[in-house]
Amino acid sequence: MAATIHQKLASIVEEIDRKGFAELTRLTVLKKWFDRPGRLIAFALWIAEQAAAEDVPASDPAAALLADARALLADVQARGALTPMAMRALHGRLKAFQDEHTNLRWDSVRVVKSKALLLIEEALTICLWHPHDGRLGYKLAAYYCEYYGSGYGSNLNGPSRARVQAIAELVAQRQVDEVAFAQ
Repeated sequence: MAATIHQKLASIVEEIDRKGFAELTRLTVLKKWFDRPGRLIAFALWIAEQAAAEDVPASDPAAALLADARALLADVQARGALTPMAMRALHGRLKAFQDEHTNLRWDSVRVVKSKALLLIEEALTICLWHPHDGRLGYKLAAYYCEYYGSGYGSNLNGPSRARVQAIAELVAQRQVDEVAFAQ
Protein backbone atom coordinates (compact mmCIF):
# COMPACT_ATOMS: atom_id res chain seq x y z
CA MET A 1 0.00 0.00 0.00
CA ALA A 2 1.35 3.43 -0.94
CA ALA A 3 2.29 5.79 1.86
CA THR A 4 0.04 8.78 2.40
CA ILE A 5 1.33 12.34 2.23
CA HIS A 6 0.96 12.53 6.02
CA GLN A 7 3.09 9.39 6.41
CA LYS A 8 5.73 10.79 4.05
CA LEU A 9 5.87 14.01 6.06
CA ALA A 10 6.08 12.00 9.28
CA SER A 11 9.03 10.11 7.78
CA ILE A 12 10.81 13.44 7.25
CA VAL A 13 10.36 14.19 10.96
CA GLU A 14 11.71 10.73 11.79
CA GLU A 15 14.71 11.30 9.53
CA ILE A 16 15.47 14.60 11.26
CA ASP A 17 15.25 12.80 14.61
CA ARG A 18 17.51 9.99 13.39
CA LYS A 19 20.11 11.83 11.30
CA GLY A 20 19.77 15.40 12.51
CA PHE A 21 18.67 16.65 9.09
CA ALA A 22 16.69 15.84 5.96
CA GLU A 23 16.94 17.25 2.45
CA LEU A 24 14.67 20.20 1.75
CA THR A 25 13.48 18.56 -1.48
CA ARG A 26 11.71 15.88 0.57
CA LEU A 27 8.89 18.42 0.95
CA THR A 28 8.07 18.03 -2.77
CA VAL A 29 5.56 15.37 -1.67
CA LEU A 30 3.26 18.32 -0.95
CA LYS A 31 2.96 19.20 -4.65
CA LYS A 32 0.69 16.23 -5.28
CA TRP A 33 -1.33 16.97 -2.15
CA PHE A 34 -2.00 20.49 -3.45
CA ASP A 35 -3.70 19.05 -6.56
CA ARG A 36 -7.03 18.87 -4.75
CA PRO A 37 -8.96 22.16 -5.06
CA GLY A 38 -8.87 24.45 -2.04
CA ARG A 39 -5.89 22.86 -0.34
CA LEU A 40 -3.27 25.25 -1.65
CA ILE A 41 -5.15 28.39 -0.59
CA ALA A 42 -5.93 26.86 2.82
CA PHE A 43 -2.25 25.97 3.22
CA ALA A 44 -1.06 29.44 2.14
CA LEU A 45 -3.42 31.11 4.61
CA TRP A 46 -2.24 28.74 7.35
CA ILE A 47 1.40 29.63 6.63
CA ALA A 48 0.48 33.33 6.70
CA GLU A 49 -1.22 32.82 10.08
CA GLN A 50 1.83 31.00 11.44
CA ALA A 51 4.13 33.78 10.24
CA ALA A 52 1.84 36.52 11.58
CA ALA A 53 1.68 34.80 14.97
CA GLU A 54 5.44 34.86 15.40
CA ASP A 55 6.65 37.35 17.94
CA VAL A 56 9.35 38.87 15.80
CA PRO A 57 11.33 41.86 16.95
CA ALA A 58 10.69 44.32 14.19
CA SER A 59 11.09 47.90 13.18
CA ASP A 60 8.06 50.16 13.46
CA PRO A 61 7.08 49.74 9.79
CA ALA A 62 7.49 45.94 10.00
CA ALA A 63 5.47 45.80 13.23
CA ALA A 64 2.69 47.82 11.61
CA LEU A 65 2.65 45.53 8.56
CA LEU A 66 2.55 42.48 10.83
CA ALA A 67 -0.40 43.99 12.74
CA ASP A 68 -2.18 44.69 9.44
CA ALA A 69 -1.55 41.10 8.31
CA ARG A 70 -2.97 39.76 11.58
CA ALA A 71 -6.07 41.92 11.15
CA LEU A 72 -6.56 40.81 7.54
CA LEU A 73 -6.17 37.13 8.45
CA ALA A 74 -8.59 37.51 11.37
CA ASP A 75 -11.09 39.08 8.97
CA VAL A 76 -10.66 36.19 6.51
CA GLN A 77 -11.30 33.72 9.36
CA ALA A 78 -14.35 35.65 10.61
CA ARG A 79 -15.91 36.04 7.17
CA GLY A 80 -14.89 32.63 5.93
CA ALA A 81 -13.96 34.20 2.61
CA LEU A 82 -11.05 35.96 0.98
CA THR A 83 -11.05 39.74 0.68
CA PRO A 84 -9.14 40.29 -2.58
CA MET A 85 -8.99 44.10 -2.47
CA ALA A 86 -7.60 44.18 1.06
CA MET A 87 -5.24 41.30 0.24
CA ARG A 88 -3.91 43.10 -2.86
CA ALA A 89 -3.39 46.31 -0.88
CA LEU A 90 -1.49 44.51 1.88
CA HIS A 91 0.51 42.48 -0.66
CA GLY A 92 1.62 45.70 -2.37
CA ARG A 93 2.70 47.22 0.94
CA LEU A 94 4.57 44.05 1.93
CA LYS A 95 6.36 43.93 -1.42
CA ALA A 96 7.26 47.62 -1.26
CA PHE A 97 8.63 47.25 2.27
CA GLN A 98 11.11 44.60 1.16
CA ASP A 99 11.82 45.84 -2.35
CA GLU A 100 15.49 46.51 -1.78
CA HIS A 101 17.92 44.57 -3.97
CA THR A 102 21.66 44.26 -3.82
CA ASN A 103 23.89 43.42 -6.73
CA LEU A 104 26.22 40.50 -6.38
CA ARG A 105 28.79 39.55 -8.94
CA TRP A 106 26.47 37.08 -10.66
CA ASP A 107 22.99 38.45 -9.94
CA SER A 108 20.79 40.87 -8.07
CA VAL A 109 19.25 39.48 -4.88
CA ARG A 110 16.37 40.71 -2.77
CA VAL A 111 17.20 41.91 0.73
CA VAL A 112 14.78 40.30 3.20
CA LYS A 113 14.26 42.33 6.35
CA SER A 114 11.62 40.04 7.82
CA LYS A 115 11.13 36.38 6.97
CA ALA A 116 7.66 36.47 8.56
CA LEU A 117 6.55 39.31 6.28
CA LEU A 118 8.02 37.57 3.24
CA LEU A 119 6.09 34.38 4.09
CA ILE A 120 2.88 36.40 4.34
CA GLU A 121 3.63 38.15 1.04
CA GLU A 122 4.25 34.82 -0.73
CA ALA A 123 1.09 33.31 0.80
CA LEU A 124 -0.96 36.26 -0.50
CA THR A 125 0.66 35.84 -3.94
CA ILE A 126 -0.64 32.27 -4.03
CA CYS A 127 -4.14 33.24 -2.85
CA LEU A 128 -4.50 36.13 -5.27
CA TRP A 129 -2.78 34.99 -8.45
CA HIS A 130 -1.67 31.35 -8.31
CA PRO A 131 -4.26 29.29 -6.37
CA HIS A 132 -3.55 26.15 -8.44
CA ASP A 133 0.25 26.20 -8.62
CA GLY A 134 1.46 23.45 -6.29
CA ARG A 135 5.07 24.37 -7.04
CA LEU A 136 4.58 27.67 -5.23
CA GLY A 137 3.01 25.82 -2.31
CA TYR A 138 6.07 23.59 -2.11
CA LYS A 139 8.37 26.62 -2.24
CA LEU A 140 6.35 28.31 0.51
CA ALA A 141 6.56 25.18 2.68
CA ALA A 142 10.29 24.87 2.03
CA TYR A 143 10.93 28.49 2.92
CA TYR A 144 8.76 28.16 6.06
CA CYS A 145 10.59 25.02 7.24
CA GLU A 146 14.13 25.73 6.10
CA TYR A 147 16.49 26.78 8.83
CA TYR A 148 19.96 28.12 8.31
CA GLY A 149 22.40 28.16 11.15
CA SER A 150 26.17 27.83 11.24
CA GLY A 151 25.83 24.63 13.28
CA TYR A 152 23.22 23.16 10.95
CA GLY A 153 23.75 24.29 7.38
CA SER A 154 20.72 25.03 5.21
CA ASN A 155 18.16 22.26 4.99
CA LEU A 156 15.56 20.60 7.21
CA ASN A 157 17.26 20.14 10.54
CA GLY A 158 16.66 20.28 14.28
CA PRO A 159 14.89 23.64 14.37
CA SER A 160 12.87 22.67 11.26
CA ARG A 161 11.41 19.59 12.93
CA ALA A 162 8.51 21.33 14.66
CA ARG A 163 7.46 23.09 11.47
CA VAL A 164 7.50 19.91 9.38
CA GLN A 165 5.52 18.20 12.16
CA ALA A 166 2.97 21.04 12.16
CA ILE A 167 2.53 20.71 8.38
CA ALA A 168 2.07 16.94 8.75
CA GLU A 169 -0.64 17.56 11.36
CA LEU A 170 -2.32 20.18 9.14
CA VAL A 171 -2.36 17.73 6.21
CA ALA A 172 -3.84 14.97 8.36
CA GLN A 173 -6.50 17.28 9.83
CA ARG A 174 -7.42 18.70 6.44
CA GLN A 175 -7.91 15.19 5.05
CA VAL A 176 -10.10 14.21 8.02
CA ASP A 177 -12.16 17.37 7.54
CA GLU A 178 -12.57 16.68 3.80
CA VAL A 179 -13.85 13.17 4.50
CA ALA A 180 -16.24 14.42 7.20
CA PHE A 181 -17.49 17.23 4.96
CA ALA A 182 -18.08 14.84 2.05
CA GLN A 183 -20.37 12.67 4.16
